[in-house]
Amino acid sequence: MSDIQHEEAHTGPIKTPKQLLWTVIFAFVIPVFAIIGLVMYVTSANKPGAGAADESALVAARIQKVGTVEVRDANRPLKSGEEVFKAQCAACHATGAAGAPKFEDAAAWAPRIKTGLEALVHSSLAGKGAMAPQGGGDFDDTEIARGVVYMANAAGAKFPVPERPASNAAAEGGAVAAAATPAAPAAPAAPAAQEAAAPAAAPAATAQADGKGLYDKACFACHAAGVAGAPKFGDKAAWAPFVAQGIDNMVKIAISGKGAMPPRGGTTASDDEIRAAVQYMVDHAQ
Repeated sequence: MSDIQHEEAHTGPIKTPKQLLWTVIFAFVIPVFAIIGLVMYVTSANKPGAGAADESALVAARIQKVGTVEVRDANRPLKSGEEVFKAQCAACHATGAAGAPKFEDAAAWAPRIKTGLEALVHSSLAGKGAMAPQGGGDFDDTEIARGVVYMANAAGAKFPVPERPASNAAAEGGAVAAAATPAAPAAPAAPAAQEAAAPAAAPAATAQADGKGLYDKACFACHAAGVAGAPKFGDKAAWAPFVAQGIDNMVKIAISGKGAMPPRGGTTASDDEIRAAVQYMVDHAQ
C-alpha cells in the first residue's frame, strides 16, 4: 500500500496523450501566433491609411507643372528632309505601319502626291488618321515640310525643297544698308503735315506686322516656294492676275479656301488677320 502511494506522488499532471497535446498547443503554438500578431500590429501602425495615400496623390496632382517654356533659335540652320525623316517620320513610313505610305512606294504615294504639297504639309502639321500632329515638335513647320518633300520626291514627286521666307533676311539687309548710308537732310515738314502723317503711318505699320506674323506662321509653307500653284512670295507676275481681282476677292478666297489651299490656310485666324496676311503678300508683289 505504501508503494502505490509513493508511485502516485511522483506522477506529473499529464496522464493522457490528449493532455499532452493541449499542453504543447498552449506552450508553443499560441505564443508563436501571439508574436506574429504583435509584429503585424506594430508594422501596420507605420503604414499610411487609404485616406492619407489619397490625400498625398491629390497634393501631388495640385503641385505638378502646368506647362513648360521652350526657347528656340529661329536663325539656326534648317534640318534637311532626310534628317527629319530619319528622326521623326521613319518610325511609321519606313515600314508602312498604321497605314502610312511606305517610303519609296510610288503606288502608295501617288494619290497623295496628286493632292499637292500644301495638302500634304497641312495633313502632317495638323495630323490625320493614326498620325499625330507633327507641328510644335522637335522641328519647325518648314523642316516638317522638308521631310514631306523628301518622302514625296523619293516616290516620284518633283516638289521644291521649302526654305525659310527670304523676306526676313531682305528686310534686315535693307535696314543695315539704310543705316550705313548717310541720308541727305530733308526739308522740315510743316507741323500740320507731321501731325496728319503720324496717325496714318501707325495703323499701316501695325497691319503689315500682323500680316507678316500670319504669313510666317502658315502661308510661307506654300507661298515661299510657290508650290501647289500658290503665287510665289514677291513674284509680281504670278500675283498680277490675283491683284487684278481686288483685295476683297482675294481675302474671300483665302477665307473659304480654293484648290489645295484649305480654308483660312488651315489656321484659326480671324478675317482681319487673313486680310492683313493677304495685303502683306500683295504689298511685296508690287
